[in-house]
Amino acid sequence: MKRIVLPTDFSENAWNAIEYALSIFKEAPCEFFVINAFKVGSSGLTTKRAKLNETRLFRILKEESEQGLEKVLKRIKSIDQNPEHTFTTLSIVDSLTNAVGRTVYGKEVDCIIMGTKGATGLKEVFMGSNTYKIIKDINFCPIIAVPEEYKSEGTINTILLATGYEHLYEAYEFKPLIEIAKLFDSKVQITYVGNPEELSPQQKNARDLIKEHLKSVNHKFVDVDSGASVSTTIQDLVENNEKIDMVAMINYWHGFFEKLTREAVIKKISFNTSVPFLVTHLFE
Repeated sequence: MKRIVLPTDFSENAWNAIEYALSIFKEAPCEFFVINAFKVGSSGLTTKRAKLNETRLFRILKEESEQGLEKVLKRIKSIDQNPEHTFTTLSIVDSLTNAVGRTVYGKEVDCIIMGTKGATGLKEVFMGSNTYKIIKDINFCPIIAVPEEYKSEGTINTILLATGYEHLYEAYEFKPLIEIAKLFDSKVQITYVGNPEELSPQQKNARDLIKEHLKSVNHKFVDVDSGASVSTTIQDLVENNEKIDMVAMINYWHGFFEKLTREAVIKKISFNTSVPFLVTHLFE
């Protein structure tokens, strides 16, 4: 049984990500944890009145959080009929990042699925947003970021795995990708942006390892030496191929992902026309 965290701030954007999660895992046994996090700002005062006001505020926020979660759960049950799906709501007093991290550790969670706000590009959305903070700070759990207003048709035809062949991959790094690919019989398109003739010996070894690790799923290598930036090339590949339903990257902070972030791949891939973004992590 898969364990999945679904953060919510009760917005339609968050609900859209919940719908996406229910759609792609509609046939799989799952335990979902629907999380809302809230914080009570400390006034720094120690008077009885200040403490009383803070206690009142806490009660109000707690009640709003719990009522909001009840409404979300009711909405979920109105569309989800799988008897092998269970749902637990968690109202947590903490920052969202800490609340999600604690739940991932405590509940042995397999995946986080959450929405991104805005439609001006991934980097602009992620930088300073809860989604980006979670991708950056919770480096021990795969994350699927769902673009605002993206609607799943219940299938994932092709997953574009963007890579720079930057390190010698371990099998576990591909586990989330392989699980999703097998669930939908998806094709995996491994894309390297650059001249394949200029690969270093280590990059060639990394490419061979990817081929070995993905042998259980339908996959192909597509090298694109376009002359354009990495981010622009990935964006064009997604926008020009309607079969690509997900982009995947391995979060290797001293390599390709960091390069992409600096280059603003995430800024240039418009979430108006883009697809969910699967980020897995390298544990060093």
